[in-house]
Amino acid sequence: MPTRIFLVRHGATTLTAEDRFAGSSDVHLSDEGRQQVTHLAERLSGHDLDAVYASPMHRTIETATILAEPHGLEPTLEEGLREIDYGHWEEKSRSEVERDFAEEYAIWQEDPFTIAPKGGESGVNVLNRALPVIRRIVEAHRHRNVLVVSHKGTNRLVISSLLGFDVRGYRDRLDQSPAALSILDFMTDSRARLRLLNDVSHYEGIPDRILTDRLSSWWDRSGKA
Repeated sequence: MPTRIFLVRHGATTLTAEDRFAGSSDVHLSDEGRQQVTHLAERLSGHDLDAVYASPMHRTIETATILAEPHGLEPTLEEGLREIDYGHWEEKSRSEVERDFAEEYAIWQEDPFTIAPKGGESGVNVLNRALPVIRRIVEAHRHRNVLVVSHKGTNRLVISSLLGFDVRGYRDRLDQSPAALSILDFMTDSRARLRLLNDVSHYEGIPDRILTDRLSSWWDRSGKA
């Protein structure tokens, strides 16, 4: 039996709705986000979870607490699961960043894995702290089910690395919608199989704008699927 990680992105926040860079900004879930997470909690209530882990930010702690409650568990907080720090872009909308930091944003768009906004983190930085946490969780809960609540960028970087994708393209080729569920099965702490990606079927009927959350300007230029 593999070790199964239920990897979840936190629910929507007010910054999600406004297409702003939340990153290291410690924002709370919106009412819509709580509704999304409540639906996911109902979906996962029948699964036997051995533990729940979360990034130590309000939006992830609240998400993890709602999801853990039916199982009688308390989330364990892991610093390494935090979201990317976007530096001086924090809480700005994507259009504001494209306008006010056009050259910096263009360079970052080409390689967000190794390039960081001024005062922020690159994807390399995030993966260097997040991946060891995931591997440690797998080792600590061999052959069990574990819930991990993190963030859009962090989840995509971890999935890309574990599956051997070109991590430089993580923003363009993978998405993580609010309160989305992905499932990874591990045979060892570094050999994983992706069983489910970015599933939001538990909150069908929530406004469509959440289901069409932007990936990047590259994706917009190429046309949405």
